[in-house]
Amino acid sequence: MARFAANLTYLFTEYPMLQRFAAAKRAGFQGVEILFPYDLPVKELTQAAKASGLDFVLMNAPPPNWAGGPRGFAAQPENQPRFRSDFDRAVRVATALSVQHVHVMAGNAAGPAARKVLVENLKWAAARAPRLSLTIEPINTKDLPGYFLSDFDLAADILAQVDAPNVGLQFDAFQAQMIHGDALACWQKHASWVRHVQIADFPGRHEPYAGDIDFPTFFSALDQSGYTGWVGAEYTPLTSTDAGLRWLKRA
Repeated sequence: MARFAANLTYLFTEYPMLQRFAAAKRAGFQGVEILFPYDLPVKELTQAAKASGLDFVLMNAPPPNWAGGPRGFAAQPENQPRFRSDFDRAVRVATALSVQHVHVMAGNAAGPAARKVLVENLKWAAARAPRLSLTIEPINTKDLPGYFLSDFDLAADILAQVDAPNVGLQFDAFQAQMIHGDALACWQKHASWVRHVQIADFPGRHEPYAGDIDFPTFFSALDQSGYTGWVGAEYTPLTSTDAGLRWLKRA
């Protein structure tokens, strides 16, 4: 059975970041994600996680400027040196926080050169941090116009080309529904590549069971496939986080 992690970038925003760990624990989560945990001292984040008894499951790399900055550089040939230097910083933070998965963001790019450098960078990163689990995530181009990795089939092709045991797929049910129109069919096609799952309903990216995705069937499919990893709750609550958590008990 999968374990659930609260994405603290999206959830419990009624509280300051360091207080969100305890709120997630009270709500019944077993782990946490933070997209870009670079603005707070590592020591304080580590203490908050340990005090709550929650695992630190996921963060993003490299560390872009969250307030309107670019979303990664891994597929940008002109930014290969920047990607690699920033990746090293991300690894230092991930190691200090005992993060299990690091999502490597491709950034905005297009064409064969972008694919080539993304594969090169992922192979380099896998060798650079062999004990760290790295993920790539397709993201729809409506929310991130120009984002290179915008298709799950493309992601699977790239993973096959990278062929590294510590690089896998980050499967976001909202993104799968948005990009391919059927999150369940997309899961069934690509489950073998998946290292981490995230959930939000479609079309509003709100709580599960609030939209078009059949989450009872989706969660059953996770179990039937033998997936025992984390499921990160990465959604925007309709009202407050606590008011919308009936889905967690149901799941």
